[in-house]
Amino acid sequence: MASEARARKIGDLIKEELATLLQKEAADPRLEMVTVTEVEVDRELAFASVYVTALGGEERKEEVMLALKGARGFLRSSLAAKIQLRSFPQLRFNWDVSTARGARIEELLGMLKEEKKTDDGQADGS
Repeated sequence: MASEARARKIGDLIKEELATLLQKEAADPRLEMVTVTEVEVDRELAFASVYVTALGGEERKEEVMLALKGARGFLRSSLAAKIQLRSFPQLRFNWDVSTARGARIEELLGMLKEEKKTDDGQADGS
């Protein structure tokens, strides 16, 4: 079992190499403009949860996830050739919703600020 620090370091290496692979070696046009936002490797180094997003957002989610599923074997073998580990983790791809959540939170905060301005204006005008 690897330490948390080692698992995090391996996750960072996978993230860097996978981003490079997707930019330079992936032939599938559905994988264009895909961003690897995070990679979490479990302490047993059996699985790597890869979080991705793409330009175009939620509209592209299904096509990107299908393309990644189809390319999983190629990506794993390419990564294993670049990152020397006794046994390379299985890749699990997940759509990263944190960007969309962050945008929604910003939108809600903006709405609250506008409401406060309106409420303050009504209180002063009464």
